Amino acid sequence: MKVSYNWLKDYLEIDMPWEKVSEILTDIGLEVEGIEHTESVKGGLKGLVIGEVTFKDKHPDADRLSVTRVNIGSEEELNIVCGAPNVAQGQKVVVATVGTMLYPSEGDPFKIKKGKIRGKVSEGMICAEDEIGIGSSHEGIMVLPSEVKIGTPASQFFKVEKDTVFEIGLTPNRSDATSQLGVAKDLAAALKINYNHSGKVNVPSVDGFKVDNHDLPIEVEVENTEACPRYAGVSIKGVTIAESPEWLKKRLRSIGVATKNNVVDVTNFVLHELGQPLHSFDADEIDGKKVIVKNLEEGSTFTTLDDVERKLSQEDLMICDGNSKGMCIAGVFGGTKSGVKETTKNIFLESAHFNAISIRRSSTRHLLKTDAAKCFEKGSDPNICAFALKRAALLIQELAGGEIASEIVDIYPNPIGKNQIDVKFSHVNRLIGDELSQEEVRNILAAMDIKILEENGDDFKVAIPTNKVDVTREADVIEEILRIYGLNKVTIPSQVKSALTYGQQPDPFKIKNIIGDYLAGNGFHEMMAVSITESKYFKDILPVEESSLIYINNTSNMHLDVMRPSMLFSGLEAIQRNQNRRQSDLKLFEFGRTYIKEEEKYKEQEHLTLYVTGQRYKESWLNTDKEQVSFYTLKTFVNNVLARLGINGYQESGLESDALGLGIRYHRGPKSMVEFGRVKGKLSKAMDIKKPVFYADFNWDMILRSLKNHKIDFVELNKYPSIRRDLALVLDTSVTFSDVEAIAKKTGKKLLKNIDLFDVFADESKLGEGKKSYAISMIFEDPSKTLKDKDVEKVVNQMIQNFEQKLGAVIRK
Repeated sequence: MKVSYNWLKDYLEIDMPWEKVSEILTDIGLEVEGIEHTESVKGGLKGLVIGEVTFKDKHPDADRLSVTRVNIGSEEELNIVCGAPNVAQGQKVVVATVGTMLYPSEGDPFKIKKGKIRGKVSEGMICAEDEIGIGSSHEGIMVLPSEVKIGTPASQFFKVEKDTVFEIGLTPNRSDATSQLGVAKDLAAALKINYNHSGKVNVPSVDGFKVDNHDLPIEVEVENTEACPRYAGVSIKGVTIAESPEWLKKRLRSIGVATKNNVVDVTNFVLHELGQPLHSFDADEIDGKKVIVKNLEEGSTFTTLDDVERKLSQEDLMICDGNSKGMCIAGVFGGTKSGVKETTKNIFLESAHFNAISIRRSSTRHLLKTDAAKCFEKGSDPNICAFALKRAALLIQELAGGEIASEIVDIYPNPIGKNQIDVKFSHVNRLIGDELSQEEVRNILAAMDIKILEENGDDFKVAIPTNKVDVTREADVIEEILRIYGLNKVTIPSQVKSALTYGQQPDPFKIKNIIGDYLAGNGFHEMMAVSITESKYFKDILPVEESSLIYINNTSNMHLDVMRPSMLFSGLEAIQRNQNRRQSDLKLFEFGRTYIKEEEKYKEQEHLTLYVTGQRYKESWLNTDKEQVSFYTLKTFVNNVLARLGINGYQESGLESDALGLGIRYHRGPKSMVEFGRVKGKLSKAMDIKKPVFYADFNWDMILRSLKNHKIDFVELNKYPSIRRDLALVLDTSVTFSDVEAIAKKTGKKLLKNIDLFDVFADESKLGEGKKSYAISMIFEDPSKTLKDKDVEKVVNQMIQNFEQKLGAVIRK
């Protein structure tokens, strides 16, 4: 939000450097995130001076051009070629000298250069009002009053106003500071308490408001009082739509608001002055001379001011005419038909209080983030509607003429009163961490217009102004007191107190970092996806029970409508996005949670997921074969993650699920530790992923549980030599290496340290139908002595016997 220092001075009598004001605003919770020094006219009219045309003649080679000489108070007069039809000798004009940068009302800035125009030297430019950015007319040059002194800077003549604009990072709970006057009141409270300021705020008066006649009554009916608790309006007859005066344009421009015409500018001015959005309707376009506040049927169409036809939701609150035709999306955006135009003569002025949630949903649904919607979303003050209406009506009368042609219609069936909160003085000091006297607390509350209704010793009750919709608890009141008291005034304790704490073991954060570091060091990138996703994935692509999905009401991104029951699609979306940007060789991992509903309970589970796709190694002149990742690439990383954590003693089973083709499941009993394999082709195709994707899903909750009583044993390095033996086994194709490994480890017991599969051979012409050959290597060690061949041969012969009996193996010799 932008706050103009000059605008603040309209309400506060302060003469303080802008740096100090910025410091105070930040101290009271209105953090200044940026500062801009502006001028009421872009460029400040620098280089422009007032001159007098002393000579004019027709250009010899161009009938529409004039050759002039202009006295700007320097030693020599300037020769200027001018194309304006109204230039004449003796005129006082605005001159842009050579080197001046001009900022026209429309178009890009340009610099004045000395040059020749049709053979005649031109040493500047005589300007029209649109060429220097102070108006829109281009009918001719500006002709100034004859008494203006030659050489007067244009910035001085046009009273260019310099300003400092603070960019405030307004938090969503600060509904009381959505306006220039709201900020001024907060600033005044801080100045009164900490800087001996009077604290007086010059609130504009509306005492001059009066009804002139009853010639233009507009009936109002509010059907949805929940979405519109208060609706006020008044008619103004006989207005003249014109350009706004300079003072009004300066105020709006200073905070980045474009000007349009006197009536629309007044409504924008009051919005930013008071924080109360207004809307002006062309009263002659209101059919039936009746306004109805209601919801229209789902799918109704409405064309907004930007000429976009929008389909309405039945939840969109609409301002309609007597025939129930939409004129405005309430609190968000107006329509093309009923808006104020150049031909408008009569207007109906609206000032209403709308439900913040209703406005936020409509604003988000139609992607219309208007200033009015932003104000209503934070929560407007329901009790300022009539005041704002009178303020705007008086300004419109002042700037556009007209007569107040109706009584104020004010529908407010359930007035919203001030919230009453019980507070303790002792709690104020406890939460703030400093000793404030009761008198100090009373003064701060009074400075913020928070009235103390009653006191009883340590207890007191306060009434909260209705513009502070976020102040609902005792802690909120104390926060308000602290803001004005000043965070910097809180005493820093002279003692540092600490306590011993015992964290969860093993530390989940530390374990995550260990694995994250390992994966990152092996070429993986960590991803962080949102926990909400699209329900269509689990309806059309990977169907799950509808009752297990947890739906959410997401008004910002309506397609993200469920909490994710699986991590899979988060990674597939990331792969698709990267693939579409020519990044197809990927290794990704994510720590995250899944959410499902089981009967009436919600289940939340933590996971670690891995995704690999594309080439195994980075593209390089050394990587000539461009080997692709495979199931075994993924299996290596899965095994290494478990090994890095020292987890062993798990079972291995084959796996085929709705998401994965042939894969593997590591488990302890019925509880899975990790499932991994290749994502089924139909899923990849549905996500428009062209290369195979291999996916691993660790049950991270179970991984952490398995580490709770995990002990690390350190053993001395074996000082005795190891012995290697190789075997070639002919096996049925249904036998897996894990079957071979299990028998070998059970037979070898303490002597077998490692077993590897280093070759697989399959040739039916040599081995027979349904057969394959495994070549395995085995490493034997004994930590207590040097092994002898006969010791190893004994174990190997027992293994061979077991392979033959249990697996039907034939030993190749």
